[in-house]
Amino acid sequence: MKIVEFYSHLNGWEFLKVHQPCLWDEVVNVIENVDAELCKTKVSKEKRTKGKLFYSPRDINREFKRLLTAKDWHESRVSYWVTSDAKLIRRTLALPPDIQKKKLEAAGVEPIWSYNQTDFVKERVAIEVQFGKYAFVAYDLFVKHLAFYMGDHIDVGIEILPMKSLQQQMSSGVGYYEGELYNVIRHGRGVPAVPLVIVGVDA
Repeated sequence: MKIVEFYSHLNGWEFLKVHQPCLWDEVVNVIENVDAELCKTKVSKEKRTKGKLFYSPRDINREFKRLLTAKDWHESRVSYWVTSDAKLIRRTLALPPDIQKKKLEAAGVEPIWSYNQTDFVKERVAIEVQFGKYAFVAYDLFVKHLAFYMGDHIDVGIEILPMKSLQQQMSSGVGYYEGELYNVIRHGRGVPAVPLVIVGVDA
């Protein structure tokens, strides 16, 4: 595969080039080593394209996982406690999980355990490879990366997406670079409040 476009949000790419250039080079290397043709395994069942081979999002994700894991990128989780009281959430949001729980219990509410998980983290950089439904991309950009950044677990997040040209050769409902770039820019310069590199790839 190859990188066709990338967008640096809040100087995410510039941060990597200055502070973690080797990690950016690793990401580029992994993308270039994904053999998309091996992932062209999904046989269409739709009337107009029946029998045609499409790229399998699942197979592409599996190949990214194999290559990133080999370079010591691993899953990470951030745990926290929530409740229905907005004022309490604001007061406990930045606290460590064990203190969050104690504060919520002391306030007389039931703490609910929750977490955010990201697939690949290494040296304070997170990667999400998103070839799933478009709704998952928004969750990555506006929840996952942001949660890890606000919790001081990462300095920058990387979101890898198919270009529209690749998405058209996949199953329906997959998010794509141009559409998600529009969504980020539409929210304004400071939203989401986390440095990101949004990467668009093609076969």
